Amino acid sequence: MSFLNRRGSASRRRKDAGEGLTAVGGMAPPSSTPLPLPPIELLVGRPPLLTVSPVDPAVHWAAGHREALRAAVAEHGSVLVRGLGLRDAAEVGAVFRTLADTLMSEKETFAPRRTYADGVYSSTAWPPNQPMCMHHELSYTVEFPGLLLFACLEAAERGGSTGVADGEAVLAALPPELTRRFERDGWLLTRSYNDEIGASVAEAFGTDDRTVVEAYCRAHAIEFAWRPDGSLHTRQRRAAVLRHPVTGRRCWFNQIAFLNEWTMDPEVREYLVDMYGADGLPFNTRYGDGDPIGEDVVRTLNEIYEAHTVREPWRPGDLLLVDNIRSAHSREPFEGSREVLVGLADPVRPTDCDPRDSDAKDSDAKDSDAKDEVSFR
Repeated sequence: MSFLNRRGSASRRRKDAGEGLTAVGGMAPPSSTPLPLPPIELLVGRPPLLTVSPVDPAVHWAAGHREALRAAVAEHGSVLVRGLGLRDAAEVGAVFRTLADTLMSEKETFAPRRTYADGVYSSTAWPPNQPMCMHHELSYTVEFPGLLLFACLEAAERGGSTGVADGEAVLAALPPELTRRFERDGWLLTRSYNDEIGASVAEAFGTDDRTVVEAYCRAHAIEFAWRPDGSLHTRQRRAAVLRHPVTGRRCWFNQIAFLNEWTMDPEVREYLVDMYGADGLPFNTRYGDGDPIGEDVVRTLNEIYEAHTVREPWRPGDLLLVDNIRSAHSREPFEGSREVLVGLADPVRPTDCDPRDSDAKDSDAKDSDAKDEVSFR
């Protein structure tokens, strides 16, 4: 069941929120009775902050407060939990599995990650001196996470915050003529895979077997072409705006700015164009009809994102939960070592974000192939 789906009771999600936790610290799981959260601090410029001081291990606290915490994320779009004292990847993985209905395996990654356990990853490998601009995780796929979980084991000496921006507010602030075009045409992601820049074919698809890669692309509405040098080039058209499946409100939901050539460091862009040509960049975005997106448009997108960004410096042991449809996220440049683990949870498909009656959606979904699930409104 999706994090964003109201249908069904908590008992359908999990018979016992503490089930399977006896191996953690050798302690018996806590009661499955939902517990209320302490007050959440709401301050301008900062994400909603929940400060806790649990006596029990973090995974037991998460089990007892699971439903209240997920409800808080649904209400606010994100919640930063401080005071859990998360110490290592095993503990983080246990907390992630407790809070999520399902942890996803990542496909179509644009940059490598380290895998700690099933569904538990490192942050994307991205140059620390360059920002990761605002984006909605895996918004170019036909099955994306509804819930993101971040856990800090080591905070950077300077910078490295994970910013959050409300997709509904961003959409409202964008120039109407721009949003009309993107709602009408969607957006296009182009990718060129090689072994030097970005993710390789094997890293993105889990294999370099051409037959398997081609079958995946056909099933996920991705156009593909193998070039004479053996490299893979893909194109995928997606919606730029989705309706939130719970609130029904329209949200700006994409990676148009982040994966565009004009967001790259100018020297990096110049090098890549010289090396691979303008059509050989590891990734780039266009309007859904194929027209290029101007530098001025990308600048506008990033400026509006920044105007709606809230952030809080990481502290070791912090846990951040983000509604991936309502809220975009980013990463500041940083200095020093930084270790933030990521969980991609509770998969959502575009049909889940259709504003039609839910019974009609269920009926249509039974007969829908993945390639038919990309819609534009």
